[in-house]
Amino acid sequence: MGHFSLGQADSPANAAGQSKDAAKDLPQSIELLIIGGGIMGLWAAVKAERLGIKTLLLDAVRPAAGASGGLLGALMAHMPDQWNDKKRFQLEALIALETEVAELEAQTGLACGYRRSGRLIPLPKPHLRPLAERRAPAAAENWVFAGRRFSWTVRDLPSDPLWLSPDACGAGVVEDTLAARISPRSLTTALVAAIDAGRHVQRADGLSVRRLLPRQAELSDGRRMSFGHAIVAAGTGSFDLLAQLGPPLARPLGAAVKGQAALLEADVDPALPVVFLNGLYIVPHEDGRIAIGSTSEDTFDSPEATDHQLDALLRRAMEVSPKLQGARVVERWAGVRPKAIDREPMVGPHPDAPQVFALTGGFKVSFGLAHKLADAALGLLGGRDLLLPDGFQMSHHLQVAQASG
Repeated sequence: MGHFSLGQADSPANAAGQSKDAAKDLPQSIELLIIGGGIMGLWAAVKAERLGIKTLLLDAVRPAAGASGGLLGALMAHMPDQWNDKKRFQLEALIALETEVAELEAQTGLACGYRRSGRLIPLPKPHLRPLAERRAPAAAENWVFAGRRFSWTVRDLPSDPLWLSPDACGAGVVEDTLAARISPRSLTTALVAAIDAGRHVQRADGLSVRRLLPRQAELSDGRRMSFGHAIVAAGTGSFDLLAQLGPPLARPLGAAVKGQAALLEADVDPALPVVFLNGLYIVPHEDGRIAIGSTSEDTFDSPEATDHQLDALLRRAMEVSPKLQGARVVERWAGVRPKAIDREPMVGPHPDAPQVFALTGGFKVSFGLAHKLADAALGLLGGRDLLLPDGFQMSHHLQVAQASG
């Protein structure tokens, strides 16, 4: 896939880009306003550029300055059994991302650190093995798309005992060939480059929306901007903005969930599979560095501080993978991710303001789905139906938030 860096210097959070003075020269009205420059907003902007839609992309800081500038980049499917429309959508998105990344890399000349590396799931307890074995036929039946098949295989021991310790696999190990990984910072850098090379999308960093109306946004500097349509992709800030558009809700539309992760320097083969065990991710990247994560904290004091919970995660990772023992920690990271009220992505028009679309709430699956969710949202501008599972749609999340208790 070529060279890429996970370092801060190459993060779009540090790139000036075309937006350096853009905030001084904003239009009073715009065809499409995208609020938020995380992975959802960036893909929406790239798709809008390709469609020739006059667009303004706002971010309160800089693109990928929040959770989208993290470390992990694991791209993993849900379990292959109990198949439904949500799992089918995710499968198709994960497979299509390979082509999307190839197109983006060809356009920008920037590598995104993508590799279909597969995944290992240790089975530490005996009762887990029969459940894992029952999933193999489901994968054979359901993990099929566009002429490609992916497998779920249960083995007694890992093929590489230094990458995955046999001690962690008391009842065996699952190997799946569907999972992949990507460098979040390299991908978002490439998305920004694609936007900046275009003619239709203007970026303005350091600006947010403090009040949202059906046809107008009040910006953080006091200016008002009219829009034909708006896409709210402001991460955890999306929920309050979307709630401004309708009657009071019984419950918030979503919440912030903190995650902590670390980057290790280790001499390992970048082709090694992702390891996943009870919330622990071990993700090898192209430059030999290994991303470790992540916590899921519903309550926290500081959204950007790391603490003993990350230390515990690192100890677990080194127990599970002997190759990580003694590896140097080169970065500790924390950030908050948007979890919609029903946990699934929240996409589509607000019933009380159909010109405003939600594009948020991806929580842990955003990097694998954002390109396809952006296609669905922008399809509405072209008069197409919202081709999404019902549970992903804005109207569904509103119904959940409107229900008391």
